[in-house]
Amino acid sequence: MKDYYSILGVSRDASQEEIKKAFRRLARQYHPDLNPGNREAEEKFKEINEAYSCLGDPQKRANYDRFGNAEGPMGNGFGFETHTTFTDLFEDIFEGFFGNFGFKKNRPTRGADLRYDLTITLEEAAFGTEKEIKFPRWQECTNCNGSGVKPGSAPFTCSSCGGSGYIRYNQGFFSVSKTCNKCGGTGKIIKDPCSECSGMGKIRVEQSLTIKIPPGVDTGTKLKVTGEGELGQFGGPRGDLYIYIEVKEHNFFKRDGINLHCSIPISFVKAVFGGEVEVPTLDGSEKLVIPPSTPSGRVFKLKGKGLPRVGSSHRGDQIVSVFIDVPKKLNERQRELLEEFAKVSGEEIKKSSKGFKDKLKDIFSM
Repeated sequence: MKDYYSILGVSRDASQEEIKKAFRRLARQYHPDLNPGNREAEEKFKEINEAYSCLGDPQKRANYDRFGNAEGPMGNGFGFETHTTFTDLFEDIFEGFFGNFGFKKNRPTRGADLRYDLTITLEEAAFGTEKEIKFPRWQECTNCNGSGVKPGSAPFTCSSCGGSGYIRYNQGFFSVSKTCNKCGGTGKIIKDPCSECSGMGKIRVEQSLTIKIPPGVDTGTKLKVTGEGELGQFGGPRGDLYIYIEVKEHNFFKRDGINLHCSIPISFVKAVFGGEVEVPTLDGSEKLVIPPSTPSGRVFKLKGKGLPRVGSSHRGDQIVSVFIDVPKKLNERQRELLEEFAKVSGEEIKKSSKGFKDKLKDIFSM
């Protein structure tokens, strides 16, 4: 596991502001434009970006500190997943180094992506299905139409930034722009907040959505639902929703890609003389011809009875292995016939004269 704190040169208890400053300093030092032709600097710059994309996001940082990765553990339930684009990082660096130059903190920003972990059965994975899922996300407040202001009122222009959303000040040779702490970059101050959203302009709701699962998916398959993520900021588009699939283990079938494996019992008589057996399949059942003298462990193949490949009508095969089912109890006639068979075959049968208690004593005295 990469140590993102060491890459940025900060301690594990560093503040978000300290992490941001360290990133900017290193990004300027190793930026490819400032180090033309330096392959090592380019790789270092990529590594710095990777570290900051994790530690620069509080949610990802918390997951990293706890689980060693930015996404956290994978399991049933709902989680968040955000994506920082290279453009966002570049603009952040550019603003910090050279001033605002037309960049605005309240520019339209795409909403965060969301993640939902969905567990389905093998049959649902084989033939596809529809699932209704419910998950929490932010929705624009209908009472104030997303303004955060009490209906009939209006926000005031921020006196600190003059409505621009950022404060500019000189730092050495550079003019640096920072988000206005008073208005949070909106340029507006709300004195009469909306009673429904408390001035946020959005409310937390439980969203219902019907998801189509295509045939052939497997554990680890990721489905993207465009525009069903979190709200964007300042008129930006919603993020996306990612569905992570987990297929439950089956009691009878074992999956191997698009093929299925199973084991079925056959009687001693069928193993010797041959016959037919019914084999369960995903489609129902299939007759399997057992040839004479079939040994235990022999493998048969049912063509096209496996799972489809995603996006294709082609199906894998069902691999069937047979084993001889030894009867637990024999009636007198069956025992006589088997003893006769053993005698004709030249096989000696040793009968144990010890009772159950004697056998237990032998076991525990070893």
